[in-house]
Order: sequence, then structure tokens, then C-alpha cells
Amino acid sequence: MQFPEKNFPRWPIVIIDLVIAAISLVFAYLIRFDLHADREIIIEEWKILSKSIAVYFLIKLTVYLYLKIHKHVLRHTTMIDVRSLFFNSLFASILFLIFGFIRYHFFDGYFLFPTTVLVLEFILSFILTAAFRFVIKFLYVESTKIKGEKKRVLIYGAGISGLVTKRTIEKDTLSDYKVIGFIDDNKKLSGNILEGIKIFHTSKLEQLIDTEKIAIVILAIQNPDIENRQKVVDLCFNKNIELHKVPSPKSWINGEFSTKQIKAIKIEDLLGRASIQLDVNKIKNELSEKIVLVTGAAGSIGSGMVQQILKFNPQKVILLDNAESAMYDFVNDLRSAASNLPIEVVIGDVRHYDRMKRLFEAFKPSYILHAAAYKHVPLMEDNPSEAILTNVKGTKNLVDLAIEYGAEKFVMISTDKAVNPTNVMGASKRIAEIYAQNKNKLGKTKFITTRFGNVLGSNGSVIPLFKKQIEQGGPITVTDERITRFFMTIPEACQLVLQASTIGNGGDIFVFDMGKSVKIIDLAKKMIKLSGLEEGKDIEIKITGLRPGEKLYEELLNDSEKTLPTQHPKILKAKVQETGENELKLIAELIDLFESQENIKIVAKMKEIVPEYISNNSIYEQLDKH
Repeated sequence: MQFPEKNFPRWPIVIIDLVIAAISLVFAYLIRFDLHADREIIIEEWKILSKSIAVYFLIKLTVYLYLKIHKHVLRHTTMIDVRSLFFNSLFASILFLIFGFIRYHFFDGYFLFPTTVLVLEFILSFILTAAFRFVIKFLYVESTKIKGEKKRVLIYGAGISGLVTKRTIEKDTLSDYKVIGFIDDNKKLSGNILEGIKIFHTSKLEQLIDTEKIAIVILAIQNPDIENRQKVVDLCFNKNIELHKVPSPKSWINGEFSTKQIKAIKIEDLLGRASIQLDVNKIKNELSEKIVLVTGAAGSIGSGMVQQILKFNPQKVILLDNAESAMYDFVNDLRSAASNLPIEVVIGDVRHYDRMKRLFEAFKPSYILHAAAYKHVPLMEDNPSEAILTNVKGTKNLVDLAIEYGAEKFVMISTDKAVNPTNVMGASKRIAEIYAQNKNKLGKTKFITTRFGNVLGSNGSVIPLFKKQIEQGGPITVTDERITRFFMTIPEACQLVLQASTIGNGGDIFVFDMGKSVKIIDLAKKMIKLSGLEEGKDIEIKITGLRPGEKLYEELLNDSEKTLPTQHPKILKAKVQETGENELKLIAELIDLFESQENIKIVAKMKEIVPEYISNNSIYEQLDKH
């Protein structure tokens, strides 16, 4: 049966509803007389009913038209329509009671219908009109479903999100999914039936994939146990099963979920960890009504910081960056999401002391989050003078001005590459840390440093690079099969920075729990699979060799450092070696060397300041041989 594209005309629906009403009335009488009655009883009842049958149909028709029941689209009947039908039948029955009362007291002493008939008619009329609509809906859905073989689907999560996913798939007539079952970590749910679909424990996944020919697993748990989810993901990868994900309810369109929103899972989803629990009140107390300066505000971390800070009612947030286009795009995005934001955009460079002094004089920020830096290892290895100018002198400018203008806190964003640095970039960040730590006791400003590893999806990180290489058909380039890195999401990193800023008392270096390190080559293989491609057949992985200054394994702590727990389980405090006036003198000499543009002299001075800086795979290894 093929349904027309246009909806049915309204008048046949009204006629069918009236016929259903008549059938309901007849059956109500039949039930009242136990499905049989003498001829005399029928004649006598008809004499009473004949005088009210016209009123019955008139009331039914009036109520239908008044409540617009006939205007509801039958093929898309929902529980909202069922509720309307219930009130329609109830309203009609109330009118029957009223008119029956009038007839009894003012006319012939009879009610319109016996009480039992009235009750039965109400029940039957409601059930039959609802059933009629669901039959039409069922026929429509079946007639419009995609014919042929469908992709067999398991939904991971038998909670609300999983149930909504199942309903959405079944409702979408153009979907080529067929839900075979739910899997869930909760053993108590195993064996239960949810809307006709059986729930299995997660441990049965491999068996289900083999026996039920599963093609897709949809992750529908919003806050899953990370270890269990990882087992599901790894098994699906090994079995070449497609992994899809249901987005957070916050991103559902107008509060409703569509199958179009079921997307293939991204590599960021696989590397993310359990959500961070923040002390929101403490952060709000720190930032509320404060003037906050964010340097590098158009970058990955800086922009993430701004978005987080705006949630805590700051008086003003100053967005500082020298990247005009990136800042323009970011500010447009911010203002399109919310108007009247307390932001001030400043285009400027942290390396220019006079420009920074004017900024501090104009706004007098009390809270500074310093994210501006050069971060690309190979580029800085070739340009150490620029690394010094931005990462060291730029930081020095801001530190000195923060003290001069009495800022409350200065939070520096550092990197795991500052630990036992093997490259210019990491060493320049370590020197910036040393300067900030040394200046901590000179004024009321508390200087705090935070270290973490690679940020997923940040500008220039490995994931966007791999995505681009896959789009171009490969090869994916990996510098070494053994190389590993720590990863953290942008929101996670920004949230931990804010939390660390509330813990620090000044002079602290905080390191974040980065979880387990990830082999970059495994990351590349997973991204190939997520793209629906096959390694070696569709796309190659090419080993290119370590780049200058690159090391196989990143570290978060120096060998001579120890960690202490803090109030937050994901934040540790590093106990670092003390530095003093000698380091400050050497840093001043290092900055003066910028004018010379002699890379060897600059790097030699860096090694003098940071003795643990040992170059790796770099022309500067010659400086370590003596």
C-alpha cells in the first residue's frame, strides 16, 4: 500500500470518527445486555435512544470540530494526539451527562443513555479512535520504509538517551538502520525487554557481533564508564564495526533528536576521559567582577579560556592577540552566541613592552592568564631568537607589569616539553617558568604555572594534520613508531587551569593528570579506520624519522622534582629546585643576545640557564659534548 504524499482530506476523517462513535455506542449497548437481548428489550431501548441519537451525533461532531481532532495528521500520530483524543471523548461524555440531566428533569424523565452505556461508550470511543490513527500511522511507516537489507545496529546504553535513539531510528522512515538490541554495563538490566528490544550485558558484545551480524554500534551513554567504553571501542575496531555517537542532549535541535545527528565517532571522543568535577564556587569567587587579561586569546587554549571565564561573571575580559584574522573570527563567534559580552579586544604583541604597558595602564587587570607563546618545536629549533623574544621576553614583560600594577594572580600556561627539555621551544618555556617563579615574592602578585601535554584538536596538533593527510589520500606521516604523547581536550585543559589558579599560593608549578600516554602510530591507525579506510590498501603510514628537537616520550616532571597532592585529584603540585638572582642575570643576558641573531650563542646561554636542557636530533647537540 502506497500512501499519497499529501495528507488525507479532513472530511473523510470526520465521517470515519462518527462511524467509530456509532460502533462504540452499539457495542456499549451489546456489552450492557451481555451480547444478547430479547426483541422486546431492544424495541423499548430504541424508543428511548431514538429521541437522543441525533443529539449524540451532533455533540460528537461539535466536539470534533471544536477541538480540531480532524486536523491532526494521522500518519504522524503521537502520544500528544492520544491525549487530545482522550479529552475529546471525555468532553463529549460530560456533555452527554449534562444533556441527559436536562432531558430527565425537563422532558420525558429519561437520561440520554444509561450510566453503564455512557461509561462503556467513553472507553470504546477513545480506544477505537486512537487505534484507527495508529493503524494509519503503522501502514504509512511500513509503506515508506526503505526496502531491502538494513544495517543491523546495537545501541550501547539502555537509559533515556539509548531509548530516544531507538525511537528516533524507528520513526525515521528513511533510515537504513535496524535496531537488534541494547548493550549496557548494568548487569541488572541484562535480559530485560525495552520496547520490544532485548537488553544484553556489555560482555556479550563480541558474541552479538558474530551471531547477529552487527554492522554498527551506536554509543548512546552520555556519561559512560571510561574503561568499559574503551573496551567496547577496541572490540569494535578489532571487528571492523562502525562506531557512531549520539550527541549531548544540549545539542539536539530544538530539543529534539534526529538520526541525522548520529555521527561517526571522532578520534577526540576516544581519547577523552571522565568529565572533570570543578569547584565552581571557588572559581566564581576568584573571577567574579574581576578584570581578566587573556593573552593569546585567539589561539586554541586562549579562546577556550575566554569561553570558560565568561561563565563566571567577570567585570571585563581583555582578549589580547596579534593574530588579527583569528581574533576577528573568534569574536564574531562569541558575539553571535551571546550579545553584550563584557569583552574588550586588543590587537597587540606581548613582545612590545610599551604596548603592554599602555594596556595595563588602561585596564589594570587583576587576573592574568598568559597563553601567548610560540609552540611548534621544529620551527623554534630553526628560529631560537624568536622563541626567546616571545616566550621569554614576552613573559618577562607581562610579569614585570603585573607586579608594577598590582595584579592579584598571574597564571602561566606552560608545557610538558619544559621538563628535561630537548629542544629550544621547551627550554624557552622552562626559562619563562623560572623568571615567573623568581618574581613571585617581589609584590602582591601570585605567580602560578600550569603544565600539560598536547591538546586535542588545537592549532597545529597532530590530529588536524592527520585529518588533512587522510583527506588528501595520504600518506599519514609519523616520525617514529615508538613515539608517544599525552593528550587532553581543550575544555579539560582550560578547566584545570582555572581550578589550579584557585589552589595556587604563588610560586607554584602544577602538573595535570594527563592519563595514559598514547602511541602516535596507534592514533593514526584509529583515524584511518574511523574514516572508513583500510591501512595499507587505501592509505599508507609513512615513518619519516624524528624531527630536530623531538623526543620519543614526553615527561611532566623533572627527575629532581617531586609531586604533592592538591585539593583536586587531577592536579599535582611540583616541588621544583630553587633558582635565584644568578638565573635572573642570565635571563637578562639571554634577551640581550636577541640582537646578535647568533643561534649558537643564544642556545648556549639557554643551556647555561637550564642545565638539564640536552638537545636531541639537533644541530645544537654539539653544545652538549664538552
